[in-house]
Amino acid sequence: MADNTRRLLDLLAYLQTGRRFSGAELAERLATGPRTVRRDVERLREYGYPVITQPGPGGFYRLSAGNALPPMVFDDEEAVATVVGLGLLAATTAAGDGPGVAAAADRAFGKIDQLLPKRLRARTIAVRETVEAAAQTAPAVDAEALATLAAAAARHEHVSFAYTTRTGSRGRRRVEPYRQVHRHLRWYLLAWDRDRGDWRTFRLDRIDEIHRGGTTFDPRPLPAGSAAEYLREALTAGRHRAVITVDAPAARVADTLKYQDCDIEAVSAGRCTVTTRIDSFEWLILNLAFLDADFVIEQPAEFRDRCRALAARLERAGRTSSPDPSEPRR
Repeated sequence: MADNTRRLLDLLAYLQTGRRFSGAELAERLATGPRTVRRDVERLREYGYPVITQPGPGGFYRLSAGNALPPMVFDDEEAVATVVGLGLLAATTAAGDGPGVAAAADRAFGKIDQLLPKRLRARTIAVRETVEAAAQTAPAVDAEALATLAAAAARHEHVSFAYTTRTGSRGRRRVEPYRQVHRHLRWYLLAWDRDRGDWRTFRLDRIDEIHRGGTTFDPRPLPAGSAAEYLREALTAGRHRAVITVDAPAARVADTLKYQDCDIEAVSAGRCTVTTRIDSFEWLILNLAFLDADFVIEQPAEFRDRCRALAARLERAGRTSSPDPSEPRR
């Protein structure tokens, strides 16, 4: 399937040059036979691409002129995924000034079917009209800022911008942009801060007055396996690391901890290991207790001590009468 899709995209790329190609020429370029070329041309027509065919001696294939943006080459699953993805982004309600990138997603969400092949339009329209995503409030991020920083990172260009910190102080930052990361409804820029000589992460909703200086830099090795991994470590610095084995399926545990930043690895069909960083051991204990499943605290030892202390407190609270104040507590 992957080879067929690749060949179809290559065929489309040749035809979009506007040139005329004979069947034999296309077959040679695509390393296939004339019959396969004819089948692929028919598939392009099914997708809505107006391929003109001239049969017989001197025959050719050519893409009709005057189509600035032909229908996109999506299969059924890709079309549905695109519509759902735009819908989820469009459901992000901007907090603060400006409509943010969600407004652009909302506009695209309403017109994506116009760019799809005819055979997929009815299906995507049905998805678009019957699927809703619950609104989630997030800081507004300008689509132009995303695009500008992306272009600078791709070309390894120095960038400067005005930045407002969490405390409200404002200043100019000069950076080498590397990656933009979306995490917990927030957009972040990972960059090398030229003035501080270190890696930094910046909230995109606090960035404005972006200027691309025109000078370039030699890319540095990323400080982690990925920008997302670096950001995760930065956001969870100072929290407690906990590892727990739970006698419950990974999917069930993931549903209970869906708002918690954690890694869940299935050990077997009915058992999994949870690794997380938390501010409160007690919070995690209570959430795991709601699973109604046994669990073992692998580490740290402090977590086990806190669990025992909480258990003793709950046991005292469950007594039918008030305890004797003179009775020592265990």
